[in-house]
Amino acid sequence: MSGNFVIPAVAELAEALGVEIHDPAPPGEIRFTRAGCRLHALDWGGTGAPILLLHGGGLTAHTWDFVCLGLRGAARLIALDLRGHGDSDWSDDYRIATLAADVVAAADHLGFGRVRLAGMSLGGVVAAHVAEAYPDRVDRLAIIGVAPGVDFEGTRHIRAFMSALVPVRELETVVEAAMRANPRADRSRVAYRLSTMFRRTPGGWEPKADLRSPDFPGILAAVEGMAGQLTGLPVLLVRGERSKVLPQAAAERLAGGIPDGRLVVVPDAGHNVQEDNPAALITALRAFLTS
Repeated sequence: MSGNFVIPAVAELAEALGVEIHDPAPPGEIRFTRAGCRLHALDWGGTGAPILLLHGGGLTAHTWDFVCLGLRGAARLIALDLRGHGDSDWSDDYRIATLAADVVAAADHLGFGRVRLAGMSLGGVVAAHVAEAYPDRVDRLAIIGVAPGVDFEGTRHIRAFMSALVPVRELETVVEAAMRANPRADRSRVAYRLSTMFRRTPGGWEPKADLRSPDFPGILAAVEGMAGQLTGLPVLLVRGERSKVLPQAAAERLAGGIPDGRLVVVPDAGHNVQEDNPAALITALRAFLTS
């Protein structure tokens, strides 16, 4: 280890990715409880339409930091930690319906009626379920990186890396391992992401996420049912141009089958569009979610 490891500043990373920032202040925090599970969210403020942002599996609310810094002021932005992730409690119930009920509980806690949703990967599956189960609560939604026909084999090496995470004395140990797994990744962004996925302890750092194997059959079944959940409201589907998880044909098929659906392909981005090319995603979300 170098002994000089520094967690990069989020605003500097965002600006390097082309994000225009008007207010670099960190978000506030929201804590509430549903069915005995303590849940956490990041409050980016704003007075416009309420937008709830849902992260992908293994990630945290902080995966939206770059996007929220760029969208700040255009809407009321809340990024949630799904249960079992980030600073929300672990649970014995990670069913999609349970995660969707947590999202509605967040809206209730904040006094929101109808909301707009942006969900990436697992968060997109949850958002689609919210739209179907609580149709009077969702105005429109953006789905990022997931649709029927996804190839989860494209995430196999990422899932293998995540499942192997253990407490470490130095966070740099995990950053080095991540860079070996994906040498083309931007080291500073990897370091920032991992700093949000671990918590500091007296002896070092430990993963925040519940790393027990998720219910992939249940998740895949929910993905395949998404098309029928999205027919009654405006939907923006976003695909990263380099994504190995969501084939272009699958994205076109879902967007084309939704009466008020549209597809945006973000260049220079893989599965994690919100971290790879947040500036382009901000443009798409601003036009669709804040109008």
